[in-house]
Amino acid sequence: MGWGIIGTWRMALEGVQHASDMLSKGGASGDAIEKAIRMVEDYPFYKSVGYGGLPNEVCEVELDAAYMDGHTLSIGAVAGIKDFKNPVSIARRLSKDRFNVFLVGTGAEEYACKRGFEKQNMLTDRAKKMWESRIQEIKEKNLNPYDGHDTVGMICLDKDRHMTAATSTSGLFMKKRGRVGDSPLSGSGFYVDSKIGGTCATGLGEDIMKGCLSYEIVRLMGEGFHPQEAAEKTVNAFSRKLSERRGKAGAISVVCMNNIGEWGVGTNVEFSFVAATNTAAAKVYIAKPAGNKTEYEEAAKEWLDVYQRRIEKTV
Repeated sequence: MGWGIIGTWRMALEGVQHASDMLSKGGASGDAIEKAIRMVEDYPFYKSVGYGGLPNEVCEVELDAAYMDGHTLSIGAVAGIKDFKNPVSIARRLSKDRFNVFLVGTGAEEYACKRGFEKQNMLTDRAKKMWESRIQEIKEKNLNPYDGHDTVGMICLDKDRHMTAATSTSGLFMKKRGRVGDSPLSGSGFYVDSKIGGTCATGLGEDIMKGCLSYEIVRLMGEGFHPQEAAEKTVNAFSRKLSERRGKAGAISVVCMNNIGEWGVGTNVEFSFVAATNTAAAKVYIAKPAGNKTEYEEAAKEWLDVYQRRIEKTV
């Protein structure tokens, strides 16, 4: 049987590569996706996820994460959790419980502490300097503080056709304390059903959560739509609705995969993603809207080099 994994943004690459190796050897999708997300969470230069994530308005790193099992439809999620490493693992552990599967703030932290999850100050010196720089820019240039809200989200299929979904993010840069976006919300930021497929989203959470985009894409795949068609149809229709009702639609991007390893993307902005299957090694792609379609192509070496220099740039 085939396998596959798809994830949002260039930051997913190393995790997807490692997960691909696990999946090719018969590894379980739950283990593969957790490891892949943890690798993103642990890398300090990925400023919108985990360690080194962008702080809130009072320079605290509050993290959101979710995990879903496509066989059982079990879900676990945390939001606004501070000072704990790898929130995706805490979310996965919560998915094994019958009740109280979505915990926030101090409740999530108490749960993690009682179950022995590793504590860690997630604020790095680099992230603090970025926060201080933004504070100064806001004062001097009257800039909007909210910038940087890229969620890592993945959909994974193993050889047994067991599918999983997971997300992790530090949320909106300079967000209000306690703010939660779409990433840990089932049906909005993610959804997966092993009998059909899965989807996860990234972009402006306040707009994404106004619709149940991930569930809708899975529903369309269940009706026979190819993942690419389902993603384009859903993102385009919802972007139009937001524009008509509110005058503007924020950034909305999705990646999806069905239960035979076919995948698709939809977006109303330019964004990067990573995909791998048993027939194609992990590659970074750049997607952009083109009318009612989403076009994508493999990222050029020059783009990848510029990306690496940019994320490692000191403040």
